[in-house]
Amino acid sequence: MAYFKDKVVWVTGASSGIGEALTYELSKRGARLVLSARRKEALEKVKGNCASSAQSNIKILPLDLAAADTLKLSVEAAIQSFGRIDVLINNGGISQRGLAIETSLEVDRRIMEVNYFGAIALTKYLLPHLIQQKSGHFAVISSLTGKFGTPFRSGYAAAKHALHGFFDSLRAELWKNNIKVTLIAPGFIQTTISVSALTGDGTQLNKMDDAQSNGMPVAKAARQIANAIASRKNEVYIGGKETLGVHIKRFFPGFFSRMIRNAKVR
Repeated sequence: MAYFKDKVVWVTGASSGIGEALTYELSKRGARLVLSARRKEALEKVKGNCASSAQSNIKILPLDLAAADTLKLSVEAAIQSFGRIDVLINNGGISQRGLAIETSLEVDRRIMEVNYFGAIALTKYLLPHLIQQKSGHFAVISSLTGKFGTPFRSGYAAAKHALHGFFDSLRAELWKNNIKVTLIAPGFIQTTISVSALTGDGTQLNKMDDAQSNGMPVAKAARQIANAIASRKNEVYIGGKETLGVHIKRFFPGFFSRMIRNAKVR
């Protein structure tokens, strides 16, 4: 609880899902919050759902992770909200449901632009500020597909794998600057991420996955994520038995490759 007290935390993708649940959790823990997503009205609703006593400590900053030329100004605006940023939670992103052979390159590029380039752009633009204040924390909401690929997620898995490569390297570069990096890899969490997932032609799936609807409650996931950040973990896996896939792949790769072919991932 004490870790977030009076810290300025910037949450992207805060209008729904894990980002929304993290907003409620961190607000209760005394954080000052900057909330970002594309839809200002949805962000205002999330803010309004927080305790009235906490709302003066919440600022709204709409942004589009795919609009690369605007993100430097977004970082400057985020810093101005409270005069500093202590923690950036790179959570914003889009998912995918489509076979690789049926997915256009335009969809692959959009997923990479939002999930990878958007996150590292904010990170790079914020870095000088954190280095100057000699402290900071990057938390990245990746996915178990950042550790192993599954059917119907080729572009999504690629973007999440890229995040792990970038932020593992960044952690090794920044430890002398007292800047921490926590990678969080959720499995199946009860959110609507599958509803807005992109299909092969770029349209939304508009359907809730069975695996998603039967996953970990999002409020529980948010508590575990907040605890992992507060404990300065390097990497954590959040979810149910699907998290065992990380260890099965490491120790039994042949078995894993056969198992994942028919895994129920949607």
